[in-house]
Amino acid sequence: MTRGATRVAYALIIGIAVLIAGLNLALPETSALHPSTFVMSLTGKYLSYAILALSVDLVWGFAGILSLGHAAFFALGGYAMGMYLMRQIGGRGVYGNAVLPDFMVFLNYKSLPWYWHGFDMGGFAILMAILVPGLIALIFGWLTFRSRVSGVYLSIITQALTYALLLAFFRNDMGFGGNNGLTDFKDMFGLKLQSDAVRAGLLVATAIILCLQLALAQFVVRSRFGKVLIAVRDTESRTRFLGYRPESYKLVVWVLSAMMAGIGGALYVPQVGIINPGEFAPGNSIEAVIWVAVGGRGTLIGPIIGAVIVNLGKTWFTAILPEYWLYALGALFVLVTIFLPNGILGLLRARRSGKAEARAVAP
Repeated sequence: MTRGATRVAYALIIGIAVLIAGLNLALPETSALHPSTFVMSLTGKYLSYAILALSVDLVWGFAGILSLGHAAFFALGGYAMGMYLMRQIGGRGVYGNAVLPDFMVFLNYKSLPWYWHGFDMGGFAILMAILVPGLIALIFGWLTFRSRVSGVYLSIITQALTYALLLAFFRNDMGFGGNNGLTDFKDMFGLKLQSDAVRAGLLVATAIILCLQLALAQFVVRSRFGKVLIAVRDTESRTRFLGYRPESYKLVVWVLSAMMAGIGGALYVPQVGIINPGEFAPGNSIEAVIWVAVGGRGTLIGPIIGAVIVNLGKTWFTAILPEYWLYALGALFVLVTIFLPNGILGLLRARRSGKAEARAVAP
């Protein structure tokens, strides 16, 4: 990925977000160029998914770890932000309890669970959205990588992880809203969450954070650490023979990727307005892998493109034939695997290389 392509990606991501937010705030609703609040929130949702796709590409594209459970880290970050937003409701809930969220009052909770303390502060919630996914990834990664679990076995274990969390968060006695999850958010950092200005600010903030994470991922893969990581992906046994410890490199990038996904989840929740256990569903993690495959594995920019394109298609397709979306998604993955093994960005690179070779041969 050239520096020129990177600058173009930054300009497009931030430029589109600023354009949509600016037009929404500057133009009246009667204008044909006015993007609705729904469109603005939908764009923010796509960019949050792009952060998840970027985190998956970091471990799959450069470390060879096919994760089928990365949606778990995304959802954990979302729940951390959702807990903060629930605490901000205060006495304005249905039951008027200034301390306990409505679902806790309904379930006859007598006091706030200990793990909910501190989530009345936005800074603490953001910190937990990063640290909790990182801590779970650290424990999981340390146990699996030191045991040299890899390949399809590791993929199955990651899927089991997110399914276990799905079942746990569905329980009412876990204190996270059970099947209904967390919703009915009102304020964020003292601002009305439903206002267009706050929605516009969230969209631009998501775009900026996506660019910062892209810059961080580029720094990692271009560094000496990244070169060793690619060597581990390609020939782990030979890298071990040279004196490196592949499990340590895998663990570091795995934890970093989980923390990135958690940030994406924290940005996703206030823009969508709800977080429930369905976000842990293994199918969501598989979709993230498809985004990476469509855009181009191991390219960093490609997964961002793939996440936006596939979710745009999902929005359009589910509005027409919702019951057939999973079939369309499966067919897309098969077609990409057969005809575009390097994804959209890989195809563009191949064409550019072919034109350069043709120009070199022409004289």
